[in-house]
Amino acid sequence: MTTLSVLICTYNRPEMIERCLQALIERTDEKPDQVVVVNGGDERTDQVVQKYSTIGENLSIAVALVKTVNKNLAVSRNVGLPHCTGDIIAMTDDDAEVSPDWIRQIKMLHAEHTEAGAIGGEVIGVASDSIISSIADQVTFASYPSAREVRTLPGVNVSYKRSVVLAVGPQDETLFRGEDVDYNWRIKQLGKTIWYDPAMKVLHHHRPSMRKFFQQHYMYGRAYYLVRKKHKDMYCVYPHSIRSIGDFAKGCHFFVAAFYEPFIYAFRLRGVFIRLAALPLLFLNQCAWRGGMITEKMREGR
Repeated sequence: MTTLSVLICTYNRPEMIERCLQALIERTDEKPDQVVVVNGGDERTDQVVQKYSTIGENLSIAVALVKTVNKNLAVSRNVGLPHCTGDIIAMTDDDAEVSPDWIRQIKMLHAEHTEAGAIGGEVIGVASDSIISSIADQVTFASYPSAREVRTLPGVNVSYKRSVVLAVGPQDETLFRGEDVDYNWRIKQLGKTIWYDPAMKVLHHHRPSMRKFFQQHYMYGRAYYLVRKKHKDMYCVYPHSIRSIGDFAKGCHFFVAAFYEPFIYAFRLRGVFIRLAALPLLFLNQCAWRGGMITEKMREGR
C-alpha cells in the first residue's frame, strides 16, 4: 500500500494553520498517513498542532510537530523532510486548505504517472469576489484547463515521490523565494517530468492588500533573477547577455511585455468593470515583478 506524508511549514499564523489542518485532517475523504508541521514561530501554533495530534490519533494519522528557528521556507522544509516517511511526500502551506479529494487525487495521479517526479494542481483563491484575489488567481499561480506536463509547480500544492526527494537532495537555503522553482528544475535535470492536473486542488488565502500583493511579486522577481543566475539553461524572460539579434529582441520584449500582458490577464477576468479596474493593477504588478529582477541585477553589480 502506498503511504503518503504531508509537510506543512508555518510561522506565527495559528488561525491559518488551524484552518489548514482542519481541511487536511477532518475534511478529506481519504486521510494522509502522516502530517509533519514545522513551526518556526511561537507556542500558539504548538497548541494547534497538539490539538490535531489527538484528532489524528483517532483517525490513524500520525501528526508530528517539528520546531525550528524561522529563516526561510527552504530551511524549514529541509528541517521537515527527513521526518516524512511516506512513499509520496506532499506539500502545502499554512495559508491553504486542501480539497476533500486531495489525498486520493495525489495517490491516483502518482500511480498513473510513474515517470513524474513531481505532481501538482490548481490553486484557487478563497475570496473569489475580491478583485485582489481574482488578479492573484491569474498571475500568482499558473493554471491550465487540462492535465499536462509543465515547467514547475508551486510549493503550496505539490507532491513528490520519496525516491525523487532522496535523489535531488535538500532545497536551496540561499533562496528566500523561488526555492520550489529551483527544486523542480533540479528534478527535471534527473530526467523526471513535472505533471499538472487541475483535479488536484487547494484553496489559498491570497495576500489581503494590494501593497502586500505587489511586495510579494517584487520578491518573486528578485528570486526569479537569482534562480536564473544559478541555472543559465533554464527558461527565462530576458537574455543573459546580448550576443545576437535574437538576444536583443528578447531584451526588448522583456520591457514591452509589461504593457500588453496586463490586457491578456484582464481579458480572462469576468465582467467589463472588473477587467477595467484590474488593468492598472496588473500593469503595476508587472512593474513590481520585473522591477525585482532589475533590482537584483543592479545589486549584483555592486
